[in-house]
Amino acid sequence: LHMKFAVERSKSAIIHVSPFNSEKKRGGVAVIGRDSDVHVHWKGAAEIVLALCTNWLDVDGSTHEMTPDKANHFRKYIEDMAEQSLRCVAFAYRNLDPKDIPSEEQRINWELPDNDLTLIGIVGMKDPCRPGVRDAVELCTNSGVKVRMVTGDNLQTARAIALECGILTDPQASAPVIIEGKVFRAYNDAEREAVADKISVMGRSSPNDKLLLVKALKKNGHVVAVTGDGTNDAPALHEADIGLSMGIQGTEVAKESSDIIILDDNFASVVKVVRWGRSVYANIQKFIQFQLTVNVAALIINVVAAISSGNVPLNAVQLLWVNLIMDTLGALALATEPPTDQLMKRTPVGRREPLVTNIMWRNLFIQAVYQVAVLLTLNFRGRDLLHLTQDTLEHSSKVKNSFIFNTFVLCQVFNEFNARKPEELNIFEGVSRNHLFLAVVSVTVVLQVIIIEFLGKFTSTVRLSWQLWLVSLAIAFISWPLALVGKFIPVPQTPLKNLILKCWPKKKKQGDEGAAPPV
Repeated sequence: LHMKFAVERSKSAIIHVSPFNSEKKRGGVAVIGRDSDVHVHWKGAAEIVLALCTNWLDVDGSTHEMTPDKANHFRKYIEDMAEQSLRCVAFAYRNLDPKDIPSEEQRINWELPDNDLTLIGIVGMKDPCRPGVRDAVELCTNSGVKVRMVTGDNLQTARAIALECGILTDPQASAPVIIEGKVFRAYNDAEREAVADKISVMGRSSPNDKLLLVKALKKNGHVVAVTGDGTNDAPALHEADIGLSMGIQGTEVAKESSDIIILDDNFASVVKVVRWGRSVYANIQKFIQFQLTVNVAALIINVVAAISSGNVPLNAVQLLWVNLIMDTLGALALATEPPTDQLMKRTPVGRREPLVTNIMWRNLFIQAVYQVAVLLTLNFRGRDLLHLTQDTLEHSSKVKNSFIFNTFVLCQVFNEFNARKPEELNIFEGVSRNHLFLAVVSVTVVLQVIIIEFLGKFTSTVRLSWQLWLVSLAIAFISWPLALVGKFIPVPQTPLKNLILKCWPKKKKQGDEGAAPPV
């Protein structure tokens, strides 16, 4: 409008400010001009400010009465702009008699008058979606994460923005898919829980509506993440399972109430949070599967051998080395796997789902049974199978136990590759990009060679011939095709613990027997 802000601002002085209120959706200010005229100016949500106007200002400065037809005419402008995803703000004012201005002491609680306003104008502001937001929403949807939009904008603007960024797919969507905050607020707890799952967009909402929605979704058993930047968002951020605040526009209160701060204020960063969260969880599962397999196999081999013959094939020093492979090197290799696109194709994990899944139990069982069967066979029939009957009993026992130890360690090295991909058939996908994994496996193999060939006195082992090394490698290699075949074995969806509890007979409560049937 070719106006100079500083000059215009200097023509009046501020008497009192009514800050923007998220409940009333408007803010006001009382100013006094050089001619001692007092004006109260209001700005806020267009349809709400429009409803408070009894007059409107024409371009020539003349004032006209706000007739119902004219009000509908302005509402049509608002709706048209809202359908273009423009956020509509209306400006209005009214004159005030200086006598009605309270003293300075009383102004603290002064409610600025908002009746009989004169409409100055309506502005439509474009707040475009950031590049990549639509793709981020699509990724979240495909990965089983439902994105809901809770906004203070009116329903038409909210609908247009939601369609633009992919949160809504049906332009004709109606309640309860797209709902107004006051409608949701009016429901009782049971009704809110019933409609919460269906809501995709909530318009004209207050911060308390966001909190009510979070509580309703949590009551329905969902894991809820909330994004917010304002102080009013703090209760919802605190109530949510995961609170995500904005690093640039977010207030300190919002940041303190959240769990994660998004530094670039970009929704696309939420996808990174999901990717890395799933990656950490999946890596923990991989390590647990690997660790349990080693533990189960080592325990059964030593216990069975000790009970049956009084001798154990794996001594304390050897078990310490196995423990080092399992805990330290295994954790380094498996827990540092970078996130993959495959993780975003999985469905989310429920809050009550077990950490060790049925798929993990299947993989563990196959590998542990194979290792136990082979190594116990070698323990009891090793002298004959390895053609050691010509040697002395003491030397042949040392060779046999060294071979069992070597084979057991190599089985864990090969099984580390299986643990990388518990569900996928191709266990080598992306392995070349994980340099730490390759380094750990290489170090483990080199150290194993050194232990067998040069540290026999320390570990109570003897050197093995190249033929026995090849046999050890062949036995360990079989774990790969075995794991591949095992992945075609279907597993039940019900967790193993629940299956066991179903099979376990329930004890009758005392007094049940002979009790009279209910009337």
